[in-house]
Amino acid sequence: MPEEKEKDSTVSAIFDLRALAKGLPADADTMLVDKRLTDEVAASSRIFRIYKTVPPHFHRTCDEYLLVISGRARVVVAGIPETTLGPSELLFFRRGVVHGFPEILEHPLVVFSVDTPRRDPADVTFVDAGSGTLESFIRTVY
Repeated sequence: MPEEKEKDSTVSAIFDLRALAKGLPADADTMLVDKRLTDEVAASSRIFRIYKTVPPHFHRTCDEYLLVISGRARVVVAGIPETTLGPSELLFFRRGVVHGFPEILEHPLVVFSVDTPRRDPADVTFVDAGSGTLESFIRTVY
């Protein structure tokens, strides 16, 4: 019988996003490296660094809120004119909305994300199936 994961009894927490950003690797083989901060059924949150351009993709199961902590990038989101995002700018889009980061203008590009409801880490669908895989998209650090 598989061992059941112990439920985290934490009911509140404070996260220093800048300190967490500094703890992300300097480089990566994947497009993103992320660190999950919370993982509840209603919502998950994480901080991630984008190392390479991210082709258009979408998530089937959640809406997403992206807050840029550092860096700048061009972003494409269906329904919004192509734009540049930088520190303290928040981007929101619903599940199924195609989005991507075609150009990183300033490194390190670090983003805080809240997914509602919780996003399974495997929930990524590339518009062009040949542009990426789950394995090339993201690696999680703990």
